[in-house]
Amino acid sequence: MSDIVAPRIVIVGASLAGVHAAQAIRRAGSDATITLIGDETDQPYDRPPLSKQYLAGEWDADKLALRPSKDPESLGVDWRLGTDAVGLDLDTRTVRTLSMADGADEIGFDGLVIATGARARRLPGTEGVTDLHVVRSKADSDRLRAAVDDRGGPIAVIGAGFIGGEVAATFRSQGHDVVMIEAADAPLTRVLDAEAGMLVAERHRAEGVDVRLGVGVEGFEIDDHGDHQHVRGVRLGDGSVVEARTVVVGIGAIPNTEWLGGSGLELDNGVRADSTCLAAPGVVVAGDVANWDHPRYGRSMRVEQWDNGVDQGGYAGRRLLADLAGEPAPEPFGPVPWFWSDQYDWKIQFAGVSGPTKETVHGDPAEGRFAQLYLDVDGAPCGVLAVNRPRHAIKGRQALTAGASVEEIRDTLA
Repeated sequence: MSDIVAPRIVIVGASLAGVHAAQAIRRAGSDATITLIGDETDQPYDRPPLSKQYLAGEWDADKLALRPSKDPESLGVDWRLGTDAVGLDLDTRTVRTLSMADGADEIGFDGLVIATGARARRLPGTEGVTDLHVVRSKADSDRLRAAVDDRGGPIAVIGAGFIGGEVAATFRSQGHDVVMIEAADAPLTRVLDAEAGMLVAERHRAEGVDVRLGVGVEGFEIDDHGDHQHVRGVRLGDGSVVEARTVVVGIGAIPNTEWLGGSGLELDNGVRADSTCLAAPGVVVAGDVANWDHPRYGRSMRVEQWDNGVDQGGYAGRRLLADLAGEPAPEPFGPVPWFWSDQYDWKIQFAGVSGPTKETVHGDPAEGRFAQLYLDVDGAPCGVLAVNRPRHAIKGRQALTAGASVEEIRDTLA
């Protein structure tokens, strides 16, 4: 056992994964001193509603708050909000920080949780273009909603992934004219196969969204008013121009690792870690920034989803305590990935990973209520897609987790 009685733990990232790491440490009975660093000034909040209920004005900010935000003292942590982590020195075991309130500081640690998440990817060369919005933070959603209230439509959404699809659905449901532009041949190609993605595209078209697929963005048409500029259109690679008064960019996310340059940690599409989320002695990673060796799939993975932030944050907190105490590592972290998206009246849920073949095992895709089973190259079950069938989604996830056979999953979902 280590002679550290009350270790100093620093958690960088005061969002979902970081908060759940702190909760797990406290639930384990640890009396560690915990410093929780976050770059936003707000207490931790939930992000999935930012492109849906909160953007639509149906939820207020209080409803977004994560449980510790309602009672910040409950975790017994030193909150350092509005503070950027700007460097890590593993030799001296310190995190360098910078904040407007306190200036530069160095915080020592025995154990470190890196949960800095990811930021929205932006189109290259658009730094000076106004009226381009992303949705990653509460402030982003506030700015976008204010811009649409001020300028109205039409609204161009670049990217048809989860964020793009949800933003398009939110504004179209409010009666705005919406164009959704996707460079791939179908929406959600990072998660689903093209056929399933096209079902989502057709759902948007049925609601009146102008969906443009297989075409990229070349630039923007700008109205220059001297002291300010406004977007009035989006130039596409096929030569067409899409009219737009507000543009939302939803083309993925970039893990926040720049502050770790020169630290000695391996940075590759996030912070690389082993199958137990350990990146270095006394250093664990969790959430959108974690690129860990997934034992179930035999490859490294970085998962940007709510459930993963919750589960991996808690696991990383427990893993860190075991490492600090010199105890054996827990079982590797290998959950079945779980994605969902709400667009119009469709609840799209996906468990596992996509595969080269699939079969419909319940319902009818043409009716918008169905479940499909994905098979890998060896014919083994690897994923389940459920649309408007939440019970089937849960059962499919449970079956994949249990290692059920194709026949067992067919029977379960049929």
